Amino acid sequence: MENKSKKLKGIVVSDKMDKTVVVSVSRFVKHPLYGKFYKVSKKYKAHDEENKYKTGDKVEIVETRPISKDKKFKVVS
Repeated sequence: MENKSKKLKGIVVSDKMDKTVVVSVSRFVKHPLYGKFYKVSKKYKAHDEENKYKTGDKVEIVETRPISKDKKFKVVS
């Protein structure tokens, strides 16, 4: 069976923690009644083993097993 883990693209907004980056993922959503599209963003903590990603970098994160209380993603590229 294929691996159905989520892949998301976003921008690193914080790299102050050790081996962890905070990634902001934005998406466009259509309003259910008025039909207007608006931007919704969510922040995810992602595991960065070598501390090589810095604030402002565009990254791709993938869902993985829980690494800590709120880290369930790993930086791929």
